[in-house]
Amino acid sequence: MKKVLFALAAVATAALPLAASAQLTANVSLTSNYKFRGQDQDASRTKGLKPALQGGFDYAFGETGFYIGNWNSSVDWLPNNSLESDFYGGYKMTAGDFALDFGALAYIYSGYQPAKTVELYASAGWGPLVAKYSHTVSDGYFAFSNASGQRLDGQGTGYFNLAYAQEVMPKVTVKAALGYTRLSSDIRHDASTNWSNYTDYNVGAAYDFGSGVSLSGAVVGANKKDVYGFINKNRFVVTLTKAM
Repeated sequence: MKKVLFALAAVATAALPLAASAQLTANVSLTSNYKFRGQDQDASRTKGLKPALQGGFDYAFGETGFYIGNWNSSVDWLPNNSLESDFYGGYKMTAGDFALDFGALAYIYSGYQPAKTVELYASAGWGPLVAKYSHTVSDGYFAFSNASGQRLDGQGTGYFNLAYAQEVMPKVTVKAALGYTRLSSDIRHDASTNWSNYTDYNVGAAYDFGSGVSLSGAVVGANKKDVYGFINKNRFVVTLTKAM
């Protein structure tokens, strides 16, 4: 999988001389609870308030369609770990009324190598709707293991997400998303665990204050509660973001 990431970086770098309108953007956020695919990313507290500091950057290579980026968040669900760093790269294009996006993403957790997960993704946007599929190509899938602590093969795990975002009045955007995780057969069929496929969701809205500052609130959860060692209860999550 490293070859895929290196290939994306190499192609994007080669496109650099052509990218006269290249653009670097950045963002920083403070959220009341970091949830990933419905799951709380702070297992040390059982209350809904679990603040996380997040931020990253994106570099678009002008009109070539290529981009690279990085996003980070404080987390607390693995031993000796307090940081998630995501590195990604891909290619965006349009086909008629559809906005297409193809790329690769690596989730890196400082201090705990077994949690590293790499996915390939593809998405298609049409108006306010975006459908995205992510497919795990690494052996590990977020440190999933059996009751004996042996890591399970997560290759082939898939995640489908359908998202909706529509401005309903000036500066106010309504958002909703529904996701489905289909775990690899090795994870689902392990007799020592009760892990199974599940659905996550979020419904909320965002307000744009201008100058790159926005405030969002959403109800986020999943249909299976307290599994995988995570907490999947419904939470009302508030996030303040500054885009630069």
